Amino acid sequence: MSAEIIYGNVLAKEMREEMKQEVDQLRSVGKRIPCLAVILAGNNPASLSYIKGKEKACQQIGIDSCMFHLDENCSQSDLEKKIRECNEDENIDGILVQLPLPEGLNEDRALKCIDPKKDVDGLHPENVGKLFLNKKGFVPCTPKGVIELLKRAGCDFDGRRAVVIGRSKLVGSPVARLLQNENATVTICHSHTKDVRSISKEADIVVVAVGKPKLIDASYIKKGAYVIDVGVNRLPDGHLCGDCDFDSVKEIAGYVTPVPKGVGPMTITMLLKNTMEAYFSKGER
Repeated sequence: MSAEIIYGNVLAKEMREEMKQEVDQLRSVGKRIPCLAVILAGNNPASLSYIKGKEKACQQIGIDSCMFHLDENCSQSDLEKKIRECNEDENIDGILVQLPLPEGLNEDRALKCIDPKKDVDGLHPENVGKLFLNKKGFVPCTPKGVIELLKRAGCDFDGRRAVVIGRSKLVGSPVARLLQNENATVTICHSHTKDVRSISKEADIVVVAVGKPKLIDASYIKKGAYVIDVGVNRLPDGHLCGDCDFDSVKEIAGYVTPVPKGVGPMTITMLLKNTMEAYFSKGER
């Protein structure tokens, strides 16, 4: 048996086309167009690349984007002033502060400055709290994309055993909470967990987000399981791979995401989705 491949790039394309149709409809009746503001401090090459990807995605579906590029030597007050300006601008629906911030800037303070109703990255403490209380709020984009991939693949969460390998605040912990909110029974494994292999092998759903290339092979996977690989690692030969040994895992899993073309394309798509939701929550429809 070979697993069915869950291509996130295909789903992302479908979702973006759906959002484009919504935006086209707004434009056709003279409505204001949703707008995403991205704030970048410094000149981190990876951050600059990510921002270009976000601007391109906004263009694809037709929403507005504005990028505020602050100097590498900007102060905390400069950053927070720009965030507050975006909070107060009624034409801006979503705000994203590109991480990581330059040394000397406080990430937690910056994220707390964002209006929770515009926090489309889902990192403001209020939205984190709502996630863990199973209340309506903005959910971090990668975890939200993981759940969407599972749903579109036909996964029935109710009562299923799920294992999340990795406990980061950006992926592991929130995706575990989302799985619990879908009524799965969830175990989080991490670097101090004993015998991860035997725990993982009992799971109907396995989400891997540890940043270690090809760590998880078929011996960790139950026959027919859903396997979502969040990891993106660059090998010495320049090729990308996930945290799973894809060739091994696909021979026993029922469903598996590839790297690339798996979870990655869903992250920016969910950012767009959150921005659209922020817009419509203001009664713009």
